[in-house]
Amino acid sequence: MSWQRGIYAITDSSLLPDDERLIAACEAALQGGLALLQYRDKSADDARRWRQSRALAELCRRYGVPLIINDDLALAHRLREAGFDGVGLHLGEEDGSLDEARRLLGSDAIVGASCYASLAIAERSATAGASYLAFGRFFASHTKPEATPASLELLDEAARFGLPRVAIGGLDVDNVARVRRAGGDLLATVHAVFGGGDPAERVALLRRRAGYA
Repeated sequence: MSWQRGIYAITDSSLLPDDERLIAACEAALQGGLALLQYRDKSADDARRWRQSRALAELCRRYGVPLIINDDLALAHRLREAGFDGVGLHLGEEDGSLDEARRLLGSDAIVGASCYASLAIAERSATAGASYLAFGRFFASHTKPEATPASLELLDEAARFGLPRVAIGGLDVDNVARVRRAGGDLLATVHAVFGGGDPAERVALLRRRAGYA
């Protein structure tokens, strides 16, 4: 299954606060048919971040799904140096250089970029070597309620860059079909996968509603 289309799950340390719950929930989500999994932990606990990301990298390798590290080039590089070639990176506008990430991780690594509601940022990111362009938020978001709203028309306009378009922000089973019709290639979510219930069932339902299954 190509990573360029499908459901993109993002972990959250408040929803999955310990190793056991994190790994169990992510394995269930992978069983449901994820295209991408992103490890997102903003804590300063480097030992935990290394332990958890390595466990997720091993898990993702078994399922043949890339693991994307949120905003931590050093961690992504360390994992790739440890032999996890499927590990990539996601960067926000203030979180580092796409050029540096591409140089350090190599030409085959997935390096995604947050473009918010801006085609100008998308153009710069595409030129700098981004693998995908992430836009949003499109709906009210549990994770980033303060994020600038984006119009769904933006997804169609971003087709000009020729890269997979990630839609994020408040996506759920009731709106994923609409977002995909608008041009979303990858539908990214935290709560719709990890917010309660069986992540495998939730991913499978999202896939059906979006028309991937």
